[in-house]
Amino acid sequence: METGRPDNRDLVVRVVDVVKSYQSATAPVHALRRVSTEIGQGERIALLGKSGSGKSTLLNLLGGLDRPTSGNIWVYGRDLAEMSGNELARYRLLSVGMIFQSYNLIPSRSALENVELPMVFGGIPPRNRRQAAQHALEAVGLGQRLHHHPNELSGGECQRVAIARALVNRPKILLADEPTGNLDTATSSAIIAFLISYLCEHGTTLILVTHDEDVAGRCADRILRMQDGCLVM
Repeated sequence: METGRPDNRDLVVRVVDVVKSYQSATAPVHALRRVSTEIGQGERIALLGKSGSGKSTLLNLLGGLDRPTSGNIWVYGRDLAEMSGNELARYRLLSVGMIFQSYNLIPSRSALENVELPMVFGGIPPRNRRQAAQHALEAVGLGQRLHHHPNELSGGECQRVAIARALVNRPKILLADEPTGNLDTATSSAIIAFLISYLCEHGTTLILVTHDEDVAGRCADRILRMQDGCLVM
């Protein structure tokens, strides 16, 4: 489903004429081609498109993991391109939470230690971060798996750990890249239900990348379709 653009008073993200190009061995690769959009506070947006359409590239730019070749991305009125490396690290720590399809958990660390990690970088005292990590894991139904390592957890449990890690600092924006792509139908439905409940309770803005029409329809109140690096109607 689609809604109109957000009221400027509630504007969270503004993307203007963003281009992202890479140089291959033979010719430039244009991952994004003059993409523009606006996202309001508390909106749930799905970026829907086939593999290679530019969805994940745009998500990485919104997360400050990469910089556009040209164009501008403003988040809460600040241009990400003008932020220093330290400012971007703080932005990722405090303003955005990221969920990856591949989980990106550290194999040698327990579920609790993986969720603690963002707070370690944030300088949170050990006792406080341990308590917050435990509460986050309990919220996703893993209160009995705190000390298990990723190789001792199912795919669904690993994704729940990744979600707890993304949410532990109560981010204003949640960026999710195919968060149910590696999961069975039942586990996928449970995770989607949890995310929707959390987003509604906390008023968190969601930007979700998916190729699945059903996931987009369940999670989002506005769908942005991507094709060949462009937003299409």
